[in-house]
Amino acid sequence: METMISFSAPSFLHIPTPHEPTTPPLRKSMFFSTTTTNTTTQVTNSPLHSMVHGNKSKSKLFTALSPSPLTESSNTPEAETEVESKGEKFDWYSQWYPVMPICDLDKRAPHGKKVLGIDVVVWWDRNESAWKVFDDACPHRLAPLSEGRIDQWGRLQCVYHGWCFNGSGDCKLIPQAPPDAPPFHTFKKACVAAYPSTVQNGMLWFWPNSDPQYKDILERKKPPYIPEIDDPSYTSLMGNRDIPYGYEVLIENLMDPAHVPYAHYGIMRTQKPKEKVDREGGRPLELAIEKFDVNGFLAEQGWSKSKFMPPCVFYAYSHDQPAPSGENQKSSKQKKFSLIFVCIPVSPGKSRLIWCFPRNFGLWMDKIVPRWFFHIGQNLILDSDLYLLHVEEYKLMEVGSANWAKACFVPTKSDALVVGFRKWLNKYAGGQVDWRGKYSGVLAPTPPREQLFDRYWSHVVNCRSCNRAYKSLNVAEVALQIICVASIGIVAAMKQGTMSTFTRSSMVVVAVLSFALSRWLAHFIYKNFRYHDYNHAFR
Repeated sequence: METMISFSAPSFLHIPTPHEPTTPPLRKSMFFSTTTTNTTTQVTNSPLHSMVHGNKSKSKLFTALSPSPLTESSNTPEAETEVESKGEKFDWYSQWYPVMPICDLDKRAPHGKKVLGIDVVVWWDRNESAWKVFDDACPHRLAPLSEGRIDQWGRLQCVYHGWCFNGSGDCKLIPQAPPDAPPFHTFKKACVAAYPSTVQNGMLWFWPNSDPQYKDILERKKPPYIPEIDDPSYTSLMGNRDIPYGYEVLIENLMDPAHVPYAHYGIMRTQKPKEKVDREGGRPLELAIEKFDVNGFLAEQGWSKSKFMPPCVFYAYSHDQPAPSGENQKSSKQKKFSLIFVCIPVSPGKSRLIWCFPRNFGLWMDKIVPRWFFHIGQNLILDSDLYLLHVEEYKLMEVGSANWAKACFVPTKSDALVVGFRKWLNKYAGGQVDWRGKYSGVLAPTPPREQLFDRYWSHVVNCRSCNRAYKSLNVAEVALQIICVASIGIVAAMKQGTMSTFTRSSMVVVAVLSFALSRWLAHFIYKNFRYHDYNHAFR
């Protein structure tokens, strides 16, 4: 239960990144026993072998897992060739990608998003009663359609020259074309690329290929399905945030429960060990990979099991617990919960996170407490290790994406899932996200902390609940200031003797309280909706 509470103000993020084209394979370790399915190749010497089958020589395994770059000068090309050349390959562009939670999309306006380096515009086609995902560029002069509007006929209109498009991407109007001119709007070059899209689990998904052969892709392949999100007996509140570090770092951090007592100290409750070795209460964790193939992996996390469903979904769920002895099996409802993290590659050094924590108890809480109130705590947790991960990504880029296994020393079982993810990335997915040559591989310079920790543009404007709360609280702040000024004005305007001492004193108290509340509210708004820095030294 404590674990669920701690994650539901989530336990996001932390750990290495960059990309790993072809160099060092992940070394033999205590983490992995990969008997891969869907392929004829069995990798029995790979990481995680002894976690599943036992650990006969810990000291040898520790050394083999992550030797220092200074002590290891040779690679093992034979093993590396096996990892890179055999078995199935993961195609980054033959997958469904989530764009946004439906609850945070406004049907009245188009929304611009970037996924997998592709700029897309999301808009509601009321003629088909469906969400559409288009290329975010008008075919006329490449102006962003996300800055456009939905016209009175329900078409997507480019506001640069007024060209209009229907839900299939066909151009329906070119205002500049004379009536007696050829029907330019019917030309293929006048159309916008429309991507296959669907709504599942409360999220909008799209297929990143607009070729007509994929028009019916939903009939052949569906996005990953998580039944708890659609189960009415579970809560299903969602959140989303743009993250200033890359996809690999984001997923690794979510797979790393060992960082929680330290990076999130004081803001998350975690299970306490019987004997504490430090203030924070870190302890050994028994994590193990149970199944591993091109479709991801299953893992045992002690209190839960977890699944990595590539490329985006990391899903942890509690074990079924039998009803206490003596209780009526029908009346005793098993408490279950899940942690669902959807990690979206945006561009190098940037990602997007969608989270949801379904549970089948305490449903009344979500009906009373507004969603934005939960997001305050969840954003604080994201902030608490945000700078660590941002800088970590830069350091790993300096080392080189192929040298992750050399640069990082991961000797304990608590890193099993991180090693598993890196192994999956190297073995099946080319070692990194396939950006198709759009980027140089150099990360942008680190922005000022105010920009790095910004909450408004990374979350508030993209969350309907937080956006409404932000506007309402700003109105309340102005109202308090008006009450303060009005109270002082009334006291100053009234002549001596026309107002009783009690009334005058009451007005002064109202003015002081209104001023104090307006200042507190201004601080609350700025700290929770604009910018909240985090300093671990004083926690």
